[in-house]
Amino acid sequence: MSFSISVKLPSLDELQAYALQQWECFLLQLISSGQSDKPTNISPSMMKLFQRGLLTQRDREAPKLTESGFRFLLMDTNAQLWYIIRDYINNAEERGLDPADLISFLLELSFHVPGEAYDMNTLDDIQLATIKDLADLGLVKLQQGRKESWFIPTKLATNLSISLTDTSSRKEGFVVVETNFRMYAYSTSKLHCEMLRLFSRIEYQLPNLIVAAITKESLYNAFENGISSDQIVAFLQQNAHPRVADRVPSVPENVTDQIRLWESDMNRVEMTHSVLYDEFPSRELFESACDFAREWNGLLYEDSKAMRLVVKIEIHDQMKEYVRRQR
Repeated sequence: MSFSISVKLPSLDELQAYALQQWECFLLQLISSGQSDKPTNISPSMMKLFQRGLLTQRDREAPKLTESGFRFLLMDTNAQLWYIIRDYINNAEERGLDPADLISFLLELSFHVPGEAYDMNTLDDIQLATIKDLADLGLVKLQQGRKESWFIPTKLATNLSISLTDTSSRKEGFVVVETNFRMYAYSTSKLHCEMLRLFSRIEYQLPNLIVAAITKESLYNAFENGISSDQIVAFLQQNAHPRVADRVPSVPENVTDQIRLWESDMNRVEMTHSVLYDEFPSRELFESACDFAREWNGLLYEDSKAMRLVVKIEIHDQMKEYVRRQR
């Protein structure tokens, strides 16, 4: 329960600003520790837990985002929050916690009133450790008095009980996309800049404005990293600036159509003239024929079980002669 305190509590606007700042710092440190101006207090072991599946690292190389990591960055805040909380719960036993108790506490927290103070002295050791972790994520703000200490839930905490399909809780958009493929992002956030950089070319930054361009090259880079055209279009629509959010469509159709066309270009089927060989009298002949085709760099497909292979038509004559000699 909330309790009476004698000091001034932060306003809801101040609390919201704190939550967004903490969440952004956490995400920046999650994807690249050098990007964050204000590192979180999350332990390295806990950060590695969250980075599982999102980052990959080879010997002496800087960590790189995986396909899941790129997709994670383009999720809305609710989806990102659930992704992190899910991992936090799934790995509870590694930290000596009971997942059932943790889920119960998180659900209870989600029904607390944002902006009200709750006594931390009523929490047990596990709940206290959890609250400190959640403070680093921006779900609660901790305050200390002379004798008492308390936590104040932010709106991020209430999102734990909100369906991911409830768009009423989503943050205000910041992106305007024009028909010439230019993007104007009205934001001071480094995180927003890094997110746009995933699929566009950043042209320049002003104190409260990021100007970028969606190009064929920047999209090809995104597609190669596992981001789909649908994810990019959904991100632009979900984060459309209020000035254009009510338009239908909020992102120009020529832009969304071209994004999908450029993706289809990468998946275009190439025709290769070829010849199918089957009905080999023995497995030995089939395997030697496969080896012969490989030596000539002409093997396109082999089915060991059915003893079938497909070769380029350019080596058809040599292949015929080889098979004839071997019989």
